[in-house]
Parts: sequence; structure tokens; C-alpha cells
Amino acid sequence: MLLAQISDLHLDGGERATRRAVRVMEYLLALPRPVDALLVTGDIADHGVEAEYEEAVRLLDAPFPVLTCPGNHDARPAYRTSFLGEAPGAAPVNRVHRVAGCAVLMCDSTIPGRDEGRLDAETLDWIDATLTALPADVPALLAFHQPPVVLHHPLPDSARLQEPERLAALLAAHPRVVAVLTGHAHTAAVSAFGGRPLIVGPAVTWTLRLPWEGDRPADRAQPPGLAFHILDEDRRLTTHFRVVL
Repeated sequence: MLLAQISDLHLDGGERATRRAVRVMEYLLALPRPVDALLVTGDIADHGVEAEYEEAVRLLDAPFPVLTCPGNHDARPAYRTSFLGEAPGAAPVNRVHRVAGCAVLMCDSTIPGRDEGRLDAETLDWIDATLTALPADVPALLAFHQPPVVLHHPLPDSARLQEPERLAALLAAHPRVVAVLTGHAHTAAVSAFGGRPLIVGPAVTWTLRLPWEGDRPADRAQPPGLAFHILDEDRRLTTHFRVVL
């Protein structure tokens, strides 16, 4: 299974954000081997307004599944109505998708009005029930917005996932989860959490540099990026690599 991941488009109606998103989608659509799905791990809109989601619907139109979850810049009511085509609502937006024999859980870790995240009791119960109900031979991936670990940069570290120990306990009970995927940090990073690979997807919009990536804390001139993840026949995440466009 080949998955592509992008994050943090921050579509705001401006030419720059649109141009960067178009560049990424054109690259994906031109691949000789189509991806099995594209994961978009939050902050699709910059202000959470309907017009930004309407643009996202146009830009993310693709012949492969596009799986999304909200980020702290997204607003649940407009995200539901203008992007998902659902009735408005303020409850967490959690969805499970079956892709090439794998279950991909796109989870809502947002706290409305806050930058930091939390998987609330409703979402944790949903993850637990969804994983429990899967057939024994189906691997799973968890995706949400805020990373649950320190990345050693003051901006993402000041707004990471709160109470990560609750998620770690859940992962301990569900060995079928092979990896955790997040966004929010505006950079690509690979770490570990709960005994699983943790992959932070790069941003389409402006990009942060982590300390080991350069001598500047932020560089808005950097090109957009995306990541690819390969799940092998033994349900292992064997490869993850970043492409800068």
C-alpha cells in the first residue's frame, strides 16, 4: 500500500497558498503509480470559513481517495458543511476508511479556539471501539493533527497534543496499530510514540526548520513538501520519505 500525506494547507484565498497546493496536487496526479490514498492531516483552511473549504474541495479533487481530519485552524461546522457536505455540528469529526486492506482512522484532536490538541473521551472511545470491531488481520493507522511528542522547536512544542498518556494506553491495548501520523509542526519529522513509528507530515504552506535542519527557526520561502508511506505485506510500515517540490 502506498499512501501520500500532506498537511497544513492553510488555504486563505490568497494566490500563494493556492499556488503551493496546486503544485503538490499536480505532482501527485502525474505519478506513474497512483497512490492508494492521500491523507491530509489538518489545517486545510486558514480561518475556517466556507470559502476556504470550497476552494479545498476543488483543489483536492482526485481519482484516489482523499482522507482528511481537522486541525486547529479548521472550524468543525464549516468543515462539515462546506468540505464534507454534511449537516453542521460541533462534535468531533472522526472517520474510518478502508484502504487496500488497511483501516485508516482520521481523528479529531482539535480543541475549538485553541492551538494545542486533545483526543477527548468521545474520540478515544470511538478509536477503541473502531479498532476492536476490525477483523483480526486488518492493520490500522491513526492520523490526527497535533504531534504527541516534543519536536524540540518552541512553536509546535507549545501546542502539541495534551494528555498523550491516554493515547499511549490505548495503543498498548491495540497492537494492530502500525503507525501514528500527524501534521501541525510545519515540518517533516520521524519519531516514536507508544512503541509505534510517529511520522509528522510536512506542510504545504510555509515551513518551519527544526534545529537540525538549518540555522534559521523559520523560512517561509521553502517549497511545499509531501510524504510517502509504504505498508508491506507483513503489515509493517517499511518506508517513509519526503519529497520537496
